[in-house]
Amino acid sequence: MSEPFAFNPIDEATRRDPFPTYQRARREVPVYAHPGLPVTSVFRYDDVQGILRDPRTWSSAGLRRDLMKAEAEHEMPPPMMLQDGAEHARLRSLVNQAFTPRIVARLEPWIRAIAHELLDAALATCKVDLVAALATPLPVRVIAELIGIPTQDGARFVEWSDALAANVGSGFLGASSPAQQQAQVAITRELHRYFEPLVERRRSEPRDDLLSGLVAAELEGSRLSFPELLQMLMLLLVAGNETTTTLIGNAVLDLLERPELLARGRRDRAFLPAFVEEVLRFSSPIQMDARAASTAVELHGHRFEPGDVVLAWLGAANRDEDHFERAEEFTVDRRDDRHLAFGFGSHFCLGSNLARLETRVALDVLLEHKREIEPDWSGALPLHPSFVFRSYTCVPVRLAAA
Repeated sequence: MSEPFAFNPIDEATRRDPFPTYQRARREVPVYAHPGLPVTSVFRYDDVQGILRDPRTWSSAGLRRDLMKAEAEHEMPPPMMLQDGAEHARLRSLVNQAFTPRIVARLEPWIRAIAHELLDAALATCKVDLVAALATPLPVRVIAELIGIPTQDGARFVEWSDALAANVGSGFLGASSPAQQQAQVAITRELHRYFEPLVERRRSEPRDDLLSGLVAAELEGSRLSFPELLQMLMLLLVAGNETTTTLIGNAVLDLLERPELLARGRRDRAFLPAFVEEVLRFSSPIQMDARAASTAVELHGHRFEPGDVVLAWLGAANRDEDHFERAEEFTVDRRDDRHLAFGFGSHFCLGSNLARLETRVALDVLLEHKREIEPDWSGALPLHPSFVFRSYTCVPVRLAAA
């Protein structure tokens, strides 16, 4: 007789390899109420997609009670990710124009130059951590430049992004600890002090950057308040940086673990877009998205009351054998590639085009270097601090002699 099903998303062993648990959940327990916790998890592709595509039944705004304790103390408005309907569309339209496919495509030569600069220096040595050398600094440089952050402040940008990302999801599995709440308030205050004079300068001396566009934008006859601007910038810090760092790191790891694909990539870079899509499906950077029930609703016999929080596991949905052929295999040339790694519906990641481009370019430039690259670790790699992300903070490699 099998053991009763249990799923603890913050257990280290589960975080390192959640996929057997996901598989059993899809088969036996598609809706799992966590004992002693105010959340329920869903795992099947159709259920996850259905929740994300139906904001009337499954609300993002309904999550504020669990996630906005620190912001409430600092009198911050809800961020765009915790808005629904017209208010969400209103805010999203402000930044969407900076991330259209046409605009993003223009950035490729510039992103490629940054990747060359980073890797030419890093790969001149015998050993290198590709997260520290490439996966972290490339997205930071890109999003900082797009926003209009001075280049010399890049290190502070990384610290803020890492600190914000470490707390992502901390309010779902019970109350955040006092230390987590205090850390969030401290970061918000730091960002307030940093961006306030920068915003004032953009009001009087606008530039060709996203910050100037946000400062000047008029919505329904009124401009964004400074707290609204700050929330938008904090969201861009995590969404525009941390997610791409995680994706690049996972892509490098997936390539290193499959020598045949590493060899193929050196011969033919044309397979890289398909490879990146399979990384997104197979090694989804963000494992979970959340919503709150707006009304009483039933799913697989489980009744949700208004306000009940559901955790929709993207990483489980993306390996659903009822949706993907050979779902547990890393298959670059698959046709059924409609994964949910960037979410679905009105909250679909607006930076998805940029994340794909940065990852493809990073791999392309890495593969241009002729020195053989091999994994240089024994034992377990260090995990990202937030259970929402499935990635590693260090991917050390060694390089053959030139």
